Amino acid sequence: MELTGQGLVLMIAGVSAVPMAARVSNKVALAEDPTNYVLMQAMGPNVSGVIGSAVVAGVLYTLCR
Repeated sequence: MELTGQGLVLMIAGVSAVPMAARVSNKVALAEDPTNYVLMQAMGPNVSGVIGSAVVAGVLYTLCR
């Protein structure tokens, strides 16, 4: 995988995809209804996805050693 341009800048800056995805979801919801704030509700599935990925990575690591 080759990182060039903005991808490399984001990686160096330490920007995580999890809160960024939640912010995008919140922005879309606010565009539809300006009184609709869903930032915390959008973070739940993102965080659970990260936890699930970590569990699966641990299981695969254990099985493939």
